[in-house]
Amino acid sequence: MRRVLAAALVVTAAGCSTAPAEPAADATTAPEQIAWGPCTDLKRPDGAPPARQDPSVRCGKLSVPLDYAKPDGDKLELALIKLPATDKGKRLGSMVFNFGGPGASGVDTLDQAGKMLATLRTRYDLISFDPRGVERSSGVRCGDSAELEEFTSLDTLPSNEETHRESEQANKQFAALCQQDSGKILPFVGTVNAARDMDRIRAAVGDPKLNYVGMSYGTQLGGVYATLFPRNVGRMVLDAPLDPTVSFEQRTLAQTRGFQQAYESFLRSCVKDGSCAVGKDVATANANVAKLMNDLAAKPLKVGNRQLTQGLASTGVAAALYSELTWPFLEQALGDTLKGRGQALMFLADSYTGRSESGTYSTQMTSFPAITCVDTAERPSEADLRRTEAAALKISPLFGSEGSGGLCRVWPVKGSNEARHVDATGSAPIVVVGGKGDPATPYEWAPRLTSQLKTATLVTYEGEGHGAYLSGSKCIRGLVDSYLLEGKVPGKGATCPAA
Repeated sequence: MRRVLAAALVVTAAGCSTAPAEPAADATTAPEQIAWGPCTDLKRPDGAPPARQDPSVRCGKLSVPLDYAKPDGDKLELALIKLPATDKGKRLGSMVFNFGGPGASGVDTLDQAGKMLATLRTRYDLISFDPRGVERSSGVRCGDSAELEEFTSLDTLPSNEETHRESEQANKQFAALCQQDSGKILPFVGTVNAARDMDRIRAAVGDPKLNYVGMSYGTQLGGVYATLFPRNVGRMVLDAPLDPTVSFEQRTLAQTRGFQQAYESFLRSCVKDGSCAVGKDVATANANVAKLMNDLAAKPLKVGNRQLTQGLASTGVAAALYSELTWPFLEQALGDTLKGRGQALMFLADSYTGRSESGTYSTQMTSFPAITCVDTAERPSEADLRRTEAAALKISPLFGSEGSGGLCRVWPVKGSNEARHVDATGSAPIVVVGGKGDPATPYEWAPRLTSQLKTATLVTYEGEGHGAYLSGSKCIRGLVDSYLLEGKVPGKGATCPAA
């Protein structure tokens, strides 16, 4: 199961919906109201409550149709969070954020990222939400914590007929648990329905236009929104963009290349001053990591009352490659593990899989496949999966896998390609930001999405890491803030150097 939930490592998606494109009811029905109040259940990445909470932060619920084809039928409550504008005299409205996934909690992430967004908060109420199927918004559940622990711990090495059979069996068991625990919501968690939810949020906060920042998967959500509701688009930024047209195989190979390139950049950075804890030079460091992974596949390393498996170790490595800022911690974690101490690498793996210190899991690893699999009609054959895996392993023995297609092949709900073709014709200008060193959403996807959206302008970031706006680049921050706060669209071909 680890082969799908963690080896795919990302941030995918295209949308699906069971409803027609833009129902007239949305335009004529009075918007639902959001009852804002104190936040009572915010969580840090480790699952613990925040040490100190800003009393001005508010949380709320918004009722939306479970099935937009039946607007008067069952309802779903979306969980929201608001950081009110600090300069109310110059307030421009609201700015909605989606930080990625699919499956990440916008409620928790906005609370954690608030200080980094202080400039935007001067003039906007900052708003985010747990999308349908995520955490507080009827989050998809698939078994208990012990079962998720087993799934996320499974190895990717070696790749042979036995592991393929084990993987497919684990996929079937996991899919059955998702159907058992969350079957009612599974057909309705697609990106098109989430985009409809965002228009309900826009209306509920009283904004005539949606101002929006989408990161990673959030770029897919933004592109779908701009396609469904082009006249409602305000100022929109899509950072670390996805190409919704790619197949499972294309996505898996592109992301495998991206993570391998980031890993090689990490190794070069680590050894340049001669004190790298992983090895004296790139070749030695790479060989040490490869041996470590093979050793863990043969015999996991005891960490407290848990086992650091090869699957968890490679997940931990990949998690640290999302940002150049975490490379020093990755060096420490690998160096410690080479000496028999796996706590730091286990911590990195847990940060990716959403495991708290108490052993419970967020819905990150369960919402991710639920949204991914319903967002496409593609269901790869066994031959497709083996071809994809073989090609990915040639690119990277560390990160190569069959990708998300293996789980979607046995998913209990049919998918749709409705949102794989985006076109924002008629919308206000959209700014797309792509990073040359992004491992999870490779740069090649940025110009593709820009072209598909018709009204978009591309900004290129030359640096490392997944996402540019929060990377520390003053150049990117300046261009994006100038657009969001003043409406100045970056010039054609705008490029920013590494931070």
